[in-house]
Amino acid sequence: MKRVAVYCGSATPADPVYVETARAVGTALAERGIGVVYGGGRLGLMGAVADAALAAGGEVIGVIPRALVEAEVAHRGCTELRVVADMHERKALFTKLCDGFITLPGGVGTMDELWEAVSWAQLGYHEKPVGLLNVAGFYDGLIAFNSHMIATGFIRPQHSGILVIGSELDGLLTRMQAYQPHETIFRMTAANL
Repeated sequence: MKRVAVYCGSATPADPVYVETARAVGTALAERGIGVVYGGGRLGLMGAVADAALAAGGEVIGVIPRALVEAEVAHRGCTELRVVADMHERKALFTKLCDGFITLPGGVGTMDELWEAVSWAQLGYHEKPVGLLNVAGFYDGLIAFNSHMIATGFIRPQHSGILVIGSELDGLLTRMQAYQPHETIFRMTAANL
């Protein structure tokens, strides 16, 4: 993987484990020569990932909607800052620029990005690994819900491995690099759906 899209929150939670993890991820990706594609913000976990990757000599491409630039939250120190019209264009560009996705803790926007990446993989718009870094058990409930969707049949068995889950970055990256794309919905026949 040459570039990874990192999805994470623009908030700074009280528990320092989240910001510390974001910094560690930015540093680790840069040290491995993996570029970061992210939301282009300077605040919260987003800013922590970007600052750490830049400090470690990594490539950081920010992709930010024009409305957020105007709200003065854009990170002006990125290797490259791409300003787009809206969130739809932002997510499409993330997908185009990256070789995989890593989701750190975040809120509604992070969930939107994560599930769109999973949905697009399921459909066949991309065949890239979608990683979920379960920091301090933050995603335990979401992981259980994903398992529930699989168990009830709302996620097909052939798509159950799209979400690559790990509690530490090294193992997650190893599993993402070994990811084998599954049969996409676009390649299935009606009998398989």
